[in-house]
Amino acid sequence: MRRRPGLSVRLKLTLSYAGFLAVAGALLLAVVWVFLLRYVPDNAQGLLGISPNRYLLIHTFAPPAAVAMAALLVFGLVGGWLLAGRMLAPLTRITQAARRAESGALSHRIRMEGRQDEFRELSDAFDSMLGQLESHVAEQQRFAANASHELRTPLAISRSLLDVARKDPTRDRDELIERLHEVNMRAIGLTEALLLLSRGERGTFTRESVDLSLLAEEAAETLLPLAEGRRITLDVTGGVARTDGSAELLLRMVTNLVQNAVVHNLPTGGTVTVHTEAHGDTCVLRVENTGPRLPPDLVPTLTEPFRRGTERVRTDEHAGVGLGLAIVRSVVLAHDGTLDLLPRPSGGLLVTVRLPAGDH
Repeated sequence: MRRRPGLSVRLKLTLSYAGFLAVAGALLLAVVWVFLLRYVPDNAQGLLGISPNRYLLIHTFAPPAAVAMAALLVFGLVGGWLLAGRMLAPLTRITQAARRAESGALSHRIRMEGRQDEFRELSDAFDSMLGQLESHVAEQQRFAANASHELRTPLAISRSLLDVARKDPTRDRDELIERLHEVNMRAIGLTEALLLLSRGERGTFTRESVDLSLLAEEAAETLLPLAEGRRITLDVTGGVARTDGSAELLLRMVTNLVQNAVVHNLPTGGTVTVHTEAHGDTCVLRVENTGPRLPPDLVPTLTEPFRRGTERVRTDEHAGVGLGLAIVRSVVLAHDGTLDLLPRPSGGLLVTVRLPAGDH
């Protein structure tokens, strides 16, 4: 934004310091006049006939007073300029850091030394903002690269299938159509997941009263055939847990958690428990499943888009696109909630979602 040039803050402070000193000097002279010179007689004998009269005192005092006032003004200008420069030096460093950040250098930090004051507090806040901004930009770049790769894969497969069909007209068309259908459905699922993730991050939805216990039962009913096919016991427990939000997004959140718990489980004989409850102004959803033991350093990365730990990669029809828990986190944050992932000592994962309680 273009602005008209004006006086710098340093010059304004300098003029303010000099002005204060000049006013202080003028007040001092006024005090001398009011409380001293006005009581000196203005006659030839002066005070008691032995001291100088007012005329002589004024003419004797005025030149040194004028010199002192000029010296105060010069001292105020020079000293104010130096003092203002020293006081504003931290602000100059912050401005330089902001200019570098504007040009794209988000890794630069001010790291201002010294004791805590307003400028150091501003510097620390600016460094913290740069750190978060750098992290968000890196995450967005990583997300864009991964999304491009994930979207490129089904397109590349489709092109390969079409190239094979073009070179070999005798190839079974039904098999080709079926494989193209599977590839396209995967691409559509990935696109819909990306759109849902974006919608959750923007928080553009209408809020209504939603009971998490009903959503848990609906998600469990939908995924029951999948659980039975894997010989996994799926239980829903708990009571009413009402919150305010989007029923569609919250249902997707619960469904993703339950599906994730079913898919990433023991080969057979595993369990999945979905529990809902309300505690004061918070409603809680817990999804706990059996499964292989998870390394502690793997768990924090599970909510990142397209992040799949080696122990959690699936190669069957429920492989997913790596956005399940990322969508869960996005929906939770959009509803002002918290998401906690904790590996179970015996294997598997315990996921806890806490959301603000809604109107009962």
